[in-house]
Amino acid sequence: MKKPIVVLFILFCVAQISMLSAQTVPEPSGRRLRDIVDDKYSDNSILIGATTGAWKFDTNTSEIMDREFNYVTPENDFKQWNIHPDPDTWNWTQPDDWIEHIEDYDQVLRMHCPIGPQCSNWTQTDTRTAEELEPVMRDFMQAVCERYNDEERVISMDVVNETVENGHWKKNEEGTGGWEMPWYIIGPDTDANATPLFIRYAFEIANEYAPDLKLIYNHHEDPNSTTSWNLIKETIGYLRDLGLRVDGIGWQAHVNNGWGSAASLNRLRELIDWAHENDLEFHVTEASVWINGEHTEAAYETQATTYTKILEVLLEKRLNGVVGWNIWHIDDGAGWNVDLVPSLFNANYEAKPAYYAIQQLLENPPSGIVESPTQVVSSFQLQDNYPNPFNSTTIINYNVPANSHVSLSIYNLSGQKIKTLINNTQTSGYQSVTWNGEDNWGNEVSSGTYIYRLQTDNSVQMKKMLYLK
Repeated sequence: MKKPIVVLFILFCVAQISMLSAQTVPEPSGRRLRDIVDDKYSDNSILIGATTGAWKFDTNTSEIMDREFNYVTPENDFKQWNIHPDPDTWNWTQPDDWIEHIEDYDQVLRMHCPIGPQCSNWTQTDTRTAEELEPVMRDFMQAVCERYNDEERVISMDVVNETVENGHWKKNEEGTGGWEMPWYIIGPDTDANATPLFIRYAFEIANEYAPDLKLIYNHHEDPNSTTSWNLIKETIGYLRDLGLRVDGIGWQAHVNNGWGSAASLNRLRELIDWAHENDLEFHVTEASVWINGEHTEAAYETQATTYTKILEVLLEKRLNGVVGWNIWHIDDGAGWNVDLVPSLFNANYEAKPAYYAIQQLLENPPSGIVESPTQVVSSFQLQDNYPNPFNSTTIINYNVPANSHVSLSIYNLSGQKIKTLINNTQTSGYQSVTWNGEDNWGNEVSSGTYIYRLQTDNSVQMKKMLYLK
C-alpha cells in the first residue's frame, strides 16, 4: 500500500511544480498590447511587434512575446549564417519552426534575412572571387523567397540591411566572429552613385520570387545621419527607375536614453513624410533605448519617455501611410546588450515603466492622432493641433469630405496672416501638415496665441494654438 501512496505523492508534487512554473511570468495590469492594437488600430495602419529567436521558444521570453504581440520579427533565424552558412549547407529548421509558431499564436511575421553584413563566418577566411561569390548570394536569396512567399502570415522581408555608413557604401569587413560583409567585391553598378551591384541583384531576386511580400530597405543610422539617408533615398529612386519594387524603409532605432530632442524628432517626422510621399511604408524595425548609466528609477522613467516620444511620432504619421514599431528586446534577461536594460520587461519578467507608458499611449493617444486613415470622411473637420502648447513644431490634422481647394493659414490675434501652410486643391480624406513656428519669410514668430484657419470651397473653421519659445 505504501508504494501507490508514494507514487501519488510524487505525482502531486510534479503537478504543483508545473502549476508554479506556469505562473512564473507575472501579467501586467491593463490590456495586452496586441488586444489594444486589434481594438483601436484594426485598419493595420500601425504594426506593434517584438523580436526574439527560435532558441527562446517555450520559455518565459516567448510567452511574453506571444501574449503581447501579434506581429513578430525573428532576430537571426532567417539570416544567411543560419540558413546557408556555407556553400554546401542548408538549414531550414528554425525558419520553419517560426512558421509553425506564428500559426499557433495568430501572428504575422517580417523576415529579417537581409543581404548585407551579418552574413556568415565562412567569410572570415574566404578567398573566392566576385564571380564565385555572386552565385552564393543569389542561391540564398532565391531559396528564401521561394520557400516563404506563399506563407500567408509572412508579410514582409528586409531585402538589404546596413548598406551605408556615414554617407558612404559599407564595404567588406574583416572577420569579426560571424558578422561579415562579403558582397561589396561583386562590384559597382553604372549609376552616378556606383551603387553596389548586390543591392540591385537582391531586389531583382525579391521582385521575381517574392511578389506577395512587402520589400523593405533597412538601415541602422538614425534620421540625423542625413547624408546616409539621402544616399538611401537616391538608391530607392534608382531601383524604381529600373522598374523594381521597393515597398518600405526601416530604421533600426537603437538609441541612447534621452534620445528624442525636438530636432531629432523633427528629423524622424521628415523621414517618415518622405517615405509616405513616395508611397513607402515606414518601420522602426529594432527599437532599443539603452541606459548607459546607473539603472535608477529616474533612468527607467526617461527610458519610458524616450520610447513613447518615438511611438507618438509614428501614431501621428499613420494617418498618411503604414508605419511599424518593433522592439528588439522583450526582457532584460535574454538578448543583445542586456546589461544596458533596453527591454519592456525586467529579468524577472515584470513590466517596466516603458511597457506601461507604451500601453497607455496606445490606449489613449493624444488628441488628433487617433482617426483611421481608411475611415470614410463624411464631414469637414479641423482638429486640435498636437502638441498644444508647443515650442518647436505642431501637427494640424483635418478632414476634407470631397475634392476641394483648401487654404490653411496661421494668423496672429490682430488678424494678420503670418503663415500660409496650404493653398491648393486636395483630394478628399484625412490630411496633415506641420508648422514649425516660422512665418512666410522664415522668421521665428513670438511666443503667444495664434489662430489657424481652414477654408475649403464650402466651409471655414478656426482654432487656437499656443506657441512657447
